[in-house]
Formats: sequence, C-alpha cells, structure tokens
Amino acid sequence: MASIRYNPNGQKGRISYNTDIVSGIIALSLQETEGIELVPSKSKGIKVNFEKEGIFADISVIAHYGYSVPELAFAIQQTVKQMVESMTKYRIAKVDVHIQSVVFPEPAPSVPPVAEAAEQSENQKS
Repeated sequence: MASIRYNPNGQKGRISYNTDIVSGIIALSLQETEGIELVPSKSKGIKVNFEKEGIFADISVIAHYGYSVPELAFAIQQTVKQMVESMTKYRIAKVDVHIQSVVFPEPAPSVPPVAEAAEQSENQKS
C-alpha cells in the first residue's frame, strides 16, 4: 500500500494518504456523475498511481444508454479532479476514463394480443 506524505506550508506534523483513501474519494466522485456505474471488479474499476507529477487515475465505467460518451468522460475527469484536489490538496496529473460497455434499458413487457382483446371487450361491456 503506497503512502504519500503532504506537508502544507511547512507546518509541523504530516498528513499521509494511501491509495485506498484516494480511490475512495474517486469512487465517491463517480457516484455524483449521472449516467454511469463502476465496472464490477475487485479493484472497483479504479487504479491510482502516485508520481512526482501528481496522481494518475485509471477509471473503468459502464455508461447508460442515452448519454453522450465524450460528455460522460469529460464530466468524470472534471469531477474526479475537483474532488481529489479539494479533499487532499494533491494535484491530479491525468485521469484516463475507459467506457467498457453501454447498458441498455430493459424493454417494457409487452401485452399479448389475446389479453389486450379481452381487456377491450370487458371495457365495452361496462
């Protein structure tokens, strides 16, 4: 488990974050984005690497039908960057978004023609 130390403005003491904390913040930010869900996996579809340039995030999601994929990816990048940088004071260097698939809505159950005809005849009798 990686641990990064942050010492703002030369203050005494240290604040340390590990990858699980940053991954949790990213998962929280993804819940705020409408039209997506995380890829179900052991790592929750989120990979985080700490480098000198900043944090590199690799995120895999499933898009819901009816949403623009480029707009979803941009919204994810912006939300992740804003939340991680505001909650940890670390800089996000790069957010890669992978749209793994698109989920289509379940089709509405169709009424069989025989049942529909029976309903109409009952309505006419009333």
